[in-house]
Amino acid sequence: MRGLIIAAGRGKRLSHISDLKPLVLLGKTPLLEHILLLANKARINDFVVVTGYRAKEIRSFLDELSGKIKLKIDVIHNEEWEKENGLSVLKAKGHFKGRFVLMMSDHIFDVSIIKRLIKFPLNDDEVVLAVDCNIDNNPLVDREEATKVKRESDIIIDIGKNLKKYNAFDTGIFLCTPAIFSALEQSIKMGDSTLSGGIRTLAHNRKARVMDIGNRLWIDIDDESDLQKACQIFKDTGSFQFFKFKTQELNIRGWGGNPKRHRRRLPTDF
Repeated sequence: MRGLIIAAGRGKRLSHISDLKPLVLLGKTPLLEHILLLANKARINDFVVVTGYRAKEIRSFLDELSGKIKLKIDVIHNEEWEKENGLSVLKAKGHFKGRFVLMMSDHIFDVSIIKRLIKFPLNDDEVVLAVDCNIDNNPLVDREEATKVKRESDIIIDIGKNLKKYNAFDTGIFLCTPAIFSALEQSIKMGDSTLSGGIRTLAHNRKARVMDIGNRLWIDIDDESDLQKACQIFKDTGSFQFFKFKTQELNIRGWGGNPKRHRRRLPTDF
């Protein structure tokens, strides 16, 4: 299985920590390295990374890392990185002929999400999105910033940040076929260059599906608050040899709500 990682944005809300968001440290390890290592745990060992802002520095980091961890990493540059994220995905069109997993460089996740996702039964003209159906009192999701999903059974009806009626959150983890590229091209012609626009195009033909992640963990690290939450959850050992999970309670001061409602599947070694 191959993987596509989008690492093109600037991440202004973390710029006071690092001006290179993919290289912001979570524990002792950059976010982008975490993503690569997690995906590799799910037996993805061939990657395409799309860069944008300060691309030369990201490429230099990846060139060094690929030799160190023995992964194949191809790097492509999106000159239009300041525009919507669908353009970054579309830049990879010529690099994929079959199925691949699409991930974001700032989304940390339970590796079992990808392990389940790559086994999802999918037709050649479909895409499946891993979704979090825990939309009430979810301590790891910023409701205002999250991309929302309206689904019926395992079919996406609508997707976007401004949905008023929804029943899931977009985790930013997809199992794709090349159908995503033609859907993005169609969406861009209609004036929408977001990744969600491409998914909506597929959804109109009932070709966009969902996989519920259940109680598995994910977090979109957009700002310092998100990074602090992730740092409190994860213990970075510098090694993924003993990556294990157990059920714990999230009981982090300031999150509010009833901690008994926030039982998630959390890593004990990370």
